[in-house]
Amino acid sequence: MAESLSSGLGEEKEKEKEDSERDKKGVQTERSKGKDGLTETLRFSDKNGGSKGKKRNLSDLSLVRFITTELTRGYFLEHNEAKYTERRERVYTCLRIPKELEKLMTFGFFLCLDAFLYVFTLLPLRVILALLRLITLPCCGLSGSRLLQPAQVCDVLKGFIMVLCYSMMSYVDYSMMYHLIRGQSVIKLYIIYNMLEVADRLFSSFGQDILDALYWTATEPKEKKRAHIGVIPHFFMAVLYVFLHAILIMVQATTLNVAFNSHNKSLLTIMMSNNFVEIKGSVFKKFEKNNLFQMSNSDIKERFTNYILLLIVCLRNMEQFSWNPDHLWVLFPDVVMVIASEVAVDVVKHAFITKFNDISADVYGEYRASLAFDLVSSRQKNAYTDYSDSVSRRMGFIPLPLALLLIRVVTSSVKIQGSLSFMCVLLFYLGMITLKVLNSIVLLGTSCVFVKEANMEEKLFDPPPSAVSSRVNSRAHRTKHVHTAPQPEPTTEKGGIPMASENPQVANMAESSAPTLPKSDSDTFLTTPDEDDDKIINANTGLEGDGLEHRTPKKDLLEIDRFTICGNRID
Repeated sequence: MAESLSSGLGEEKEKEKEDSERDKKGVQTERSKGKDGLTETLRFSDKNGGSKGKKRNLSDLSLVRFITTELTRGYFLEHNEAKYTERRERVYTCLRIPKELEKLMTFGFFLCLDAFLYVFTLLPLRVILALLRLITLPCCGLSGSRLLQPAQVCDVLKGFIMVLCYSMMSYVDYSMMYHLIRGQSVIKLYIIYNMLEVADRLFSSFGQDILDALYWTATEPKEKKRAHIGVIPHFFMAVLYVFLHAILIMVQATTLNVAFNSHNKSLLTIMMSNNFVEIKGSVFKKFEKNNLFQMSNSDIKERFTNYILLLIVCLRNMEQFSWNPDHLWVLFPDVVMVIASEVAVDVVKHAFITKFNDISADVYGEYRASLAFDLVSSRQKNAYTDYSDSVSRRMGFIPLPLALLLIRVVTSSVKIQGSLSFMCVLLFYLGMITLKVLNSIVLLGTSCVFVKEANMEEKLFDPPPSAVSSRVNSRAHRTKHVHTAPQPEPTTEKGGIPMASENPQVANMAESSAPTLPKSDSDTFLTTPDEDDDKIINANTGLEGDGLEHRTPKKDLLEIDRFTICGNRID
């Protein structure tokens, strides 16, 4: 009897223990669900804690419960606020790109227009004044060592180049070139047009170097050692370059004219699609701010050149239709289509480049300030270059070949007969001078505002870089023969405390005699002076004074004044 009672009590206690353990396990699973916030999934087995290998109830495997969980689950974007804020800023940057880019393009367009009008308006007057000075100089006597000022020499050379090239261009038959190109197939013309674009960039890259070499050779001081082949070979090289570049642009304009006059417009469509291929070649590359500045300058030059080419095409077509104004409206849709495709390609290209490289849209304001600095600095008394040459170096836009072609097309398209025609030409010339003056005044005022907003006024008063570059070049030869100057032992007092040198002038002379490391930059047309010119070189190691820090390349946008898209070095 006692054994049965004890066995019954033992079974009841075991049942109570099992029930309590089940209750504890249920409470623990509910707490773990509340803490972790995990949704219920297919209930196979729980491998956490002590419930490994135990199957869950089949009632939890409900399709309705799974669908309900998927429809009601949520998430919080604020847990990754920085990531989504960055994505939103990228969208805002892409939306700001068209406005900021067109501001830069508009400013750059008027800069190119100013340099282009200079060839037609002020350059002939400056050449006439220089020739008058040269003719009347024997009567007035020599007032100085120079017959002509360096700027006047450059103007006379430009005038002679234009006259010689125009006489050579008169032998080129535009009509024969048009029919020769029109007889080619569409694919041939497409390949020819692409080759002409590449050749135009190469010519622009190398052409300004040829002209700069001519100007420096003609105006170099006579005291320096002769290190050139002579002015006459450089002059003929410049004439040959301008003539060939003008012929190349004429072939481009003729090909575009053939595309406009084709019946099915297939060639024009192919040439426009070529602009969108440019997106593929540039968007997926890594760009820094300086590289983007180079590409922006290239786009400004390309857009202005396309406008002049469209003007030439319209002039040739209007001449063929006896200047009928109705035909202008026939050409107008194609002209708008070409301009719209060019603008759309530039906007899309710059928007994605800034997006992929995390570049802010404010960088275009810096580009405008850098271009404005060139204009303001060229107006100073100690300017080292003409403004039109500065634009050529900065953007790769050389106005001489384009102006020569436009003069050739206008003179062949417009016949001047009678006194009334000469009066119209004179009024047109006065109108161009007025436009040039007004454009220069507005650009100068706008540029001063941009320079002031960018806090670049102090750089305007820096010495011209020619003195720095000449000083660096003069010291470059002495770096090969570095001699260690004997350093005087410091004088000490009786207590052993070192005293300063009694002759500070000797110490200064010893420091100044130490040669400086010449910069590897071959471009001498920088708009900012070399700040590293005064650094001291250690005579034993050949390093700078500290000898530990490596020289880092400069990132100043003002140093980017070469057309480097087509193979030149990018700083």
